[in-house]
Amino acid sequence: MKIFNTMTRRKEEFVPVEEGKVKMYVCGPTVYNFIHIGNARPMIVFDTVRRYFEYKGYDVNYVSNFTDVDDKIINKAIEEHVSADEISKRYIEECKKDMEGMNIKPATKNPLATEEICGMVEMIRQLIDKGYAYEKNGTVYFRTRKFEEYGKLSHKNLDDLRSGNRTLLVSGEDEKEDPLDFVLWKPKKEGEPAWESPWSDGRPGWHIECSVMSKKYLGEEIDIHAGGEDLIFPHHENEIAQSEAANGKTFAKYWMHNAFLNIDNHKMSKSLGNFRTVREISEQYDLQILRFFMLSAHYRSPLNFSAELMEASRNGLERIVNAAENLKFLSGNAKTEDMTEKEKTDLEKTEDFVKAFEAAMDDDFNTADAIASIFDLVKYCNTTADGNSSREYTEKLLSVLQKLTDVMGLIVNKKEEILDEDIEALIEERQAARKAKDFARADQIRDELAGKGIILEDTREGVKWKRA
Repeated sequence: MKIFNTMTRRKEEFVPVEEGKVKMYVCGPTVYNFIHIGNARPMIVFDTVRRYFEYKGYDVNYVSNFTDVDDKIINKAIEEHVSADEISKRYIEECKKDMEGMNIKPATKNPLATEEICGMVEMIRQLIDKGYAYEKNGTVYFRTRKFEEYGKLSHKNLDDLRSGNRTLLVSGEDEKEDPLDFVLWKPKKEGEPAWESPWSDGRPGWHIECSVMSKKYLGEEIDIHAGGEDLIFPHHENEIAQSEAANGKTFAKYWMHNAFLNIDNHKMSKSLGNFRTVREISEQYDLQILRFFMLSAHYRSPLNFSAELMEASRNGLERIVNAAENLKFLSGNAKTEDMTEKEKTDLEKTEDFVKAFEAAMDDDFNTADAIASIFDLVKYCNTTADGNSSREYTEKLLSVLQKLTDVMGLIVNKKEEILDEDIEALIEERQAARKAKDFARADQIRDELAGKGIILEDTREGVKWKRA
């Protein structure tokens, strides 16, 4: 399996720090609003990477944080006249709803920056003790030039940065030893949330948060650190400097970054009026379609979001789901049970599609080619399975299809929606069964409804029900 490493700018064979295990950290969103589709791309991409590692038999420790203290959160709280904590908690819950809609597997751990302040204070203290950081008027800065390898991820030269691109400099440079030094801790302003520290009551800089959370939940050396390419500089560059200066070890073996997402061939921005949240998208499309769309291109290729491409994704996903539905129908109506010799030979040929799928994913997680191999499998299923096929053959074809779509996080098993009138009819039957003291049948109906996500509540006014 090869991964394109941003650090070396080439594909490298994946060799884990610890055999059979993958320690993976993915930078999560700052929770001050609904997540936008730019946030959705790394979520979907790296969830798929995780799923493929698990498919290959690795034990994956997948950590993705929520940044729940930030200027944007504070500004939103001031705007709404509520606490910053209320804002962050609200949008963490909304983010989790969207992630569920996109079929993102829950992380092993979703740490919150505000719950890890003590660890951040401790790492900053270590950096000061080692001479990598200094305090001025309650603010703590990192000595960028002291870390000799600074710029190794972004391939930026410190002197070029200093002379040529003032926009990259951190504010407050008058009190800094060097304009390129960045903030580790800053004093509070009036009305801001704050925590105690040896230097001032204040809060951590953004970069130190991920260094500390990654270390706590994954260890000093991790396999993969991932995020959008906009995080390469300065965020990930600063993480490397902090972590390696504090721990004296290589921070991450492999750095993965997804490319930008455009809207109708324009960069997404509020000023252009093309800012789209995942929640807004969900009102037009099933979020499975969004997931399919995101995986239809290689993660390192820029991706353009448009109505036309979403419709194409809808059609593509339908082809796969319909093939799975057809196999289920054929299985349920099969006239014979066991496979024929010809079917056994036909089934063996599906290995070619599995091998093509794995070859694509082993080549830096090429989901576009992996999906192409799923389409080839779909075509094969549609042409070799019919009303004369055995139950065993159709079930095994379905199993191969599901195995590959599961890696992509695509759900091909449609849940059967039970109609309101069918629910009411079953409730009536249950009531009649209870009246006749046929409690076994009454319990059976309750269990049947529960299996379809319908919860019954017996009240004085009668039976009430709701969908789970």
